[in-house]
Amino acid sequence: MRIARFAKGGEVAYGVVGEAQADGAGAARPVAGVAGLSVIAELRGHPFSPGKGGVQFTGATFPLDDVRLLAPVLPSKVVAVGRNYADHAREMGGEPPAEPVLFLKPSTAVVGHGDQIAYPVKLTQRVDYEGELAVIIGRLCREVPAAQAAEVIFGYTCANDVTARDLQARDGQWTRAKGFDTFCPLGPWIETDADPADLQLTTEVNGEVRQQARTSQLLYDVPALVEYVSTVMTLLPGDVLLTGTPAGVGSLEEGDEVSVTIENVGSLRNTVVNRD
Repeated sequence: MRIARFAKGGEVAYGVVGEAQADGAGAARPVAGVAGLSVIAELRGHPFSPGKGGVQFTGATFPLDDVRLLAPVLPSKVVAVGRNYADHAREMGGEPPAEPVLFLKPSTAVVGHGDQIAYPVKLTQRVDYEGELAVIIGRLCREVPAAQAAEVIFGYTCANDVTARDLQARDGQWTRAKGFDTFCPLGPWIETDADPADLQLTTEVNGEVRQQARTSQLLYDVPALVEYVSTVMTLLPGDVLLTGTPAGVGSLEEGDEVSVTIENVGSLRNTVVNRD
């Protein structure tokens, strides 16, 4: 099931994305997870806490082109993992780490599919893309064994861990380089049924492939990361775990369109603009 957060007029809601199909009453209903995505069916309430009746539709269905897709979650925190592909660790000048390298991105860095990445040209001379698989946590948890990680995961989405590379090198830690507003695009929706073990990830800039890898190449896979992170901090519903980027990172310029596509999940697209 593909669950999106969207705006229609002045209202914000969650909905299920799928293909229009007439039911017995002649009403348009979405069928999630099929080709030809075209409609979004509004959900009642919040999908993270749907109540005793489970996820329920309001009955309102909109053409997907008529709504604005928003960031699929508003997390309390974004926990990211650095150098989690061996080739990327080496292209950054180091060997694969002996344990996961964690850092945080602020919730204010989060934007959605189609939103602009604001390049702070007065503060940095190099802003890079980093395409990643993002894990969306579904319930409050801590100290989760890897074997039980699936029980606390709501779903998956595409992410771009945008980074001011020169500031990362200059500061010696990554808060400023990773934390600018708009530096964490997420979307376009949450796929609840994907298997993260071996998905193809592709990052393109202006239609040119810059990164391509499979999640089976992660040094620490999704269950291991959930276990590791949850031993450090409590995870809340809607929190985001970025699993790391493969080799091929590079710079962005004003006017570039960058896309992150993950097999069986979706495609996230954003355009770079001059913030200043």
